[in-house]
Amino acid sequence: MRAIRGLWRWRRNPLRRTTDLVEAWVALVALVLIVVAAPVLGSFVGAAAQSTLQRSVRQQQHDRHLVRATVVRKLGGAPVEPDPDATSAHDNRSRVQADWTAPDGTRQHGPVLTTLKSPHKGDHFDVWTDRHGVITARPLDAVTATTHAVLAGFGAALLTAGLVDSGRRMIVWRMVRRRYARWDQAWDRAGPDWGKAGTGS
Repeated sequence: MRAIRGLWRWRRNPLRRTTDLVEAWVALVALVLIVVAAPVLGSFVGAAAQSTLQRSVRQQQHDRHLVRATVVRKLGGAPVEPDPDATSAHDNRSRVQADWTAPDGTRQHGPVLTTLKSPHKGDHFDVWTDRHGVITARPLDAVTATTHAVLAGFGAALLTAGLVDSGRRMIVWRMVRRRYARWDQAWDRAGPDWGKAGTGS
């Protein structure tokens, strides 16, 4: 609104300079880009991210399988890297040696993280594996993918608005610098004669 008021104010003002009108037009163009272009770009980025992430969701759900593992023995020492997709970073996880059967039928054996609070030999728990039985993270779910896509779109819109406003500020800053330089030049020309008799002052 300030840009529109600025254009209207300078429309027929006798004190209007060309730079004043240009500055008002720059502000108006920036406003239109922020209000229109930023949301459109954000929607485009969000839609593209949604498409890519949902394709990844379908691929992961096809490639990853939940299998039943059996505790062989509890392992000591430092825990294995926790699952980044876990609901809480502070889940109580134990490191155990376990056996499980891969979706392709092969028998697997190795160290695994389990949420069993007090694992004992013979206890069962679920793990995510690929089709060859290699332990992997749980597949991305559709809701999480949509959340990430929305955040990507929102971030793109904010970034676009920030870039447009930064561009407007840079243009105005350069115009002000140029205006001050012209004032300095005019003052240098008028300054030596300022106030002298016969100079018309």
